Amino acid sequence: MKTRRIGTSCIEASVIAFGAWAIGGGTWWGETVDNESIRAIRAAIDEGVTLIDTAPVYGWGRSEKVVGQAIKGMRDKVVLATKCGLWWHDDQGPLFFELEGYTVRRWLNPETIRHELEDSLRRLGTDYIDLYQTHWQSSEPENDPISDTMECLLRLKEEGKIRAIGASNVDVTQVKQYQELGILDAIQPRYSMLDRQIEKELLPYCIENNISSLVYSPLEQGLLTGKIGMDKTFSSGEYRNNLPWLQPLNRKNVLNMLESWSDLTDKYACSLAQLVIAWTVDQPGVTFALCGARKTENAIENAAAGKITLEAEDAERMRKEVEALGEPL
Repeated sequence: MKTRRIGTSCIEASVIAFGAWAIGGGTWWGETVDNESIRAIRAAIDEGVTLIDTAPVYGWGRSEKVVGQAIKGMRDKVVLATKCGLWWHDDQGPLFFELEGYTVRRWLNPETIRHELEDSLRRLGTDYIDLYQTHWQSSEPENDPISDTMECLLRLKEEGKIRAIGASNVDVTQVKQYQELGILDAIQPRYSMLDRQIEKELLPYCIENNISSLVYSPLEQGLLTGKIGMDKTFSSGEYRNNLPWLQPLNRKNVLNMLESWSDLTDKYACSLAQLVIAWTVDQPGVTFALCGARKTENAIENAAAGKITLEAEDAERMRKEVEALGEPL
C-alpha cells in the first residue's frame, strides 16, 4: 500500500482511506448492518488501509461508534479523521438541512467544537484524533468567524487532543483565512474524474502550500465501478437520486466509456473501481482517496487500488476520454 504524509505533519497514512459515511446508514444510504461494517473496516486494515474518515453527523453518531468498535485494540494501527461543525443539539447557527427529525446547522463556535470533540472521542473510544476537520463553513461567517474556529483548533492541538487540522468543503479564500493563524494540513473536497472543479484553483494552491487533500466520492457514489447499470433505481430520498451523472442519458455515456477500458483492466489485472481509484490518487494535488465500503469484499477491492501504478500514457488516455464526456446534461 502506498502511503503519503498529511500536510506538514509527521502523520503518514495510506493513499486509500476508508470513508465511513455510508456505514451510518439512514435515509442517505439505506439499511446497513453494523457487524458487516465492522468486518469491512477490519478487512481494510488487514489490507494496509490505515486512514479512516468519519463524522458525527453520519448516522447521528452511529458511524463513529461503529468505527470505534472496529478499531478496538488496534488504535495504534490507524489514523483517525473526524469532523465538527454540523450541529444539531440546539438552535445555534444557520440552518443547513433537516433530516430524520434532526435540524442540522452549520456552526463552528469554539464551545460547540469542544462539545463535539468530546462526543467523538467517547464514541471512537480514543483520547485523541489524528486529523480533526471542520465539516462545512458557516453560511454566516460574521457570526462564526474562521479566526475563532482556528484559534480553538490550535488550542486543542496544543492540548494533545488533535494532531493535525483540516477543513472540508472549503474554497481558496477560506483556506487562506485558516492559514493566517496557523498550519492547515489538509482539506477534504468532493472530487472524481467526473467532477474536477477543484483542479482549477484549489488543488494548485494546495500543491504550492503543502496542504494534503482527502477527496471524497472518487467513484461518484458507485457509478464509476461500472456496477450501476441502466436498470438500477434508488429508493425515495436516497442521496444518489440527486446526482446528475446518475441520470439515464449521462449514466449511459459513462457506462460506455467504462466499457471501453476493458483493455486497461486486463493490463493491470484489476477491476474498474480499482482502475478509477488508482487514476484518482495519481492526479496532481490528490493525496488520499476516501472510498466507502459496507461489505468486506468491497473494502478489500478498494484497498488493492493503492498498490497499482498506472503508466503515464494510460492515465492521460483516461483523462482525455473523461474530458470528452463534457458536462452532465
